[in-house]
Amino acid sequence: MRYFIKHSIKQEIALIFIAVMVGTVILCWIINNSFLENFYIQNKKNAIKDAYSRINEVVTIGDVSSEAFDVELRKICDMYNISLLVIDAGSNIVKSSTRDVNKLLRRLYDNFFNPDKDFIHLDENDKYYLATAMDKSTNTEYLEMWGILNNGNLFLIRSPLESIRDSVKLSNQFLAYVGITATVISAVLIWFVTTRVTRPIMELKNISEEMTKLNFETKYESRGQNEIDLLGEHINALSATLEKTISELKTANNELLRDIEQKEQIDEMRKEFLSNVSHELKTPIALIQGYAEGLKECINDDMESRDFYCDVIMDEAGKMNTMVRKLLDLNQLESGNDVITMERFDITALIRNFIVSADILVSQNGVHLRVDDSVPIYVWADEFKTEEIVRNFFSNAINHVNGEKIIEIKYRLIEEENNSRVRISIFNTGEPIPEESLPHIWEKFYKVDKARTRAYGGSGVGLSIVKAIMESMNQQYGVINYTNGVEFWFELETK
Repeated sequence: MRYFIKHSIKQEIALIFIAVMVGTVILCWIINNSFLENFYIQNKKNAIKDAYSRINEVVTIGDVSSEAFDVELRKICDMYNISLLVIDAGSNIVKSSTRDVNKLLRRLYDNFFNPDKDFIHLDENDKYYLATAMDKSTNTEYLEMWGILNNGNLFLIRSPLESIRDSVKLSNQFLAYVGITATVISAVLIWFVTTRVTRPIMELKNISEEMTKLNFETKYESRGQNEIDLLGEHINALSATLEKTISELKTANNELLRDIEQKEQIDEMRKEFLSNVSHELKTPIALIQGYAEGLKECINDDMESRDFYCDVIMDEAGKMNTMVRKLLDLNQLESGNDVITMERFDITALIRNFIVSADILVSQNGVHLRVDDSVPIYVWADEFKTEEIVRNFFSNAINHVNGEKIIEIKYRLIEEENNSRVRISIFNTGEPIPEESLPHIWEKFYKVDKARTRAYGGSGVGLSIVKAIMESMNQQYGVINYTNGVEFWFELETK
């Protein structure tokens, strides 16, 4: 079963961070747009009050005309963009911060004697009045303070509100530009950072996906930095434990199947074994006895004949020894006494190593060997018994290769819904097996060409051993005839 990810964790983390950042910028803009103007006005009110306090203090001590006060007054007026006018009881100008004195003078008289009804009152006491007012001649709104100083002089302090609104507007525009730019740059940085953070998580996802396919070769490379690395180490341990447990379960299951199938066949196999042994050993025993009697009776006295008789006796004795050994191995397999250990190994590496060891046979027989180039293919089987299968098939191919003298080893992966396996085939050029012999070649002591089989010392047991091994592992095997040769094959599970 394959699981599809609708949203990757990288996308989710990146979107969350970007959304938080965009929300923060928008919130700052809303707060700025809603409260910055009031903050500026409040700051301007404080500046006007400070200017009033300073002027009141100076006129009280009579130091209005000093150069130091002029400098300080210009500094305050320029810093806070305010205009100032002070007149005495005779309407004489005591202090002014602007050249347009008449305009300020008219405004001061209007505030005292003809107040504007559109004033927005902000603050007042017995000495001054602070309000916002509209200058109708310029259609400009001002923040104005007017009243009486401690020495009896009249004063007017005012500052245009339009400059405040322009400042607020520029500030909001600047914040919007900075926020958009910061969001774009941060989004790119967050994407790269989340890629780096989620890379180990994606690696663990891929490893767990391989584990669902019973592929335990992929391991997490821990960097030992954080909890994700610790999780990766635990997954590695889980993978190793699962592989070991599955190996043990497959071995136990295989043994159980074999026990069920073979308990009913033990008696019959024993009888068959004794019958086959007595049949197959009859000919070599007769030959050994005949040649031994000939030696004893000195039928031929020359040395060459005696050597020939001895060679025949030794050759037949060796064939008997090989046959008995193979029969004992076969009997062990068929009786269920030989334990099949299911383990995971690379079949391509096993065959490569076998070919290296069989190189002398290939050279002696003038065989052209072709082997598929393949990536490692891991299978579940008994490694020792699998090598025995390869050895029997390859020896069979060596002994029957003819014509172009080509032996070819191939791998073919077979993927099904609940089964994944590999087919290993060994093909040799030469005469195909007669059709009537195909159903019998896996039987013990069956020989297609008895004369030729005897020439290379074949016992007719090798393919029976292959059959017993494959059935003990509950796997498929077979043979295919071609016009130019024969192909033997067997299959092993990859999961």
